[in-house]
Amino acid sequence: MAVQLTFWVVPEASAQRNRRGASKELGYQLGAMWYTGDLNPGNMFRGVSHVAQGGYYRHNLNTRISFRGQFMQGKIEMWDADHPNLWQQERNLHFRNQINEYSLLTELNYRDHAVGNPKRTMVPFLFAGLAVYTHDPEGQDTYGNWQPLQPMGTEGQGWFQDVENYLTWGVAVPYGLGWKGNLGSGMSFQFEWGARKVWTDYLDDVSTVYMNPSLLREARGQIAVQFADRAVDRQLPVGQSMEGLQRGDPGRNDRYGYFLFSLGFRVSKKATTCWEQ
Repeated sequence: MAVQLTFWVVPEASAQRNRRGASKELGYQLGAMWYTGDLNPGNMFRGVSHVAQGGYYRHNLNTRISFRGQFMQGKIEMWDADHPNLWQQERNLHFRNQINEYSLLTELNYRDHAVGNPKRTMVPFLFAGLAVYTHDPEGQDTYGNWQPLQPMGTEGQGWFQDVENYLTWGVAVPYGLGWKGNLGSGMSFQFEWGARKVWTDYLDDVSTVYMNPSLLREARGQIAVQFADRAVDRQLPVGQSMEGLQRGDPGRNDRYGYFLFSLGFRVSKKATTCWEQ
């Protein structure tokens, strides 16, 4: 009889340990987006700053592992005229792009963390997952109106032979790190930096080479020609055009990410004094 009793008690104790720190949260996130790509090759802190915001549902499986479902919305923007590189200043391109993202993330805490536990103020964590996003790059015309760039095919997409149009949605791999803590018995907060690996070079509508302006005008109209080449004082030898010359770098895809502050609100049962439920 004693052996049989031990057989049932041990799994129950193990299950209690695995549920230690379990809880559910709803949260709000606020921060800023960053972008690197053809108009901003390397510095994530350079660019026009826009507010990013979103919300999440987080299931804290235990004190070390959490799963997060998240929606984020933000905007990236960059102007060649603001870049210190003289070649980019002469190129004079620009864009803005609103990105909507839906993601599923896994968080791994470096130390035990439970919502409501006052002993854990700043716990570092890593996260990674999978996301689907939509985007729609725009450019500003001479009258100050923003126009969608994808339908114009500024580099031949959709109208030039063997140049396919790029999609306005895609799959991304989010990853990053942050720190989380508690505010009272039912709230959590966190700071995080996150990046998204994407498989497109057209978040900024810039990737390859300049097209023949006459062919572009015939295919998409004069407005497409204006957005494809916005240089003002470029000097070219007589009889030479920009056709086939470098407009972007097709060898490196674009990337975007967030700097975020989040507040989470516990929606599961209250924490116990021993931080186990």
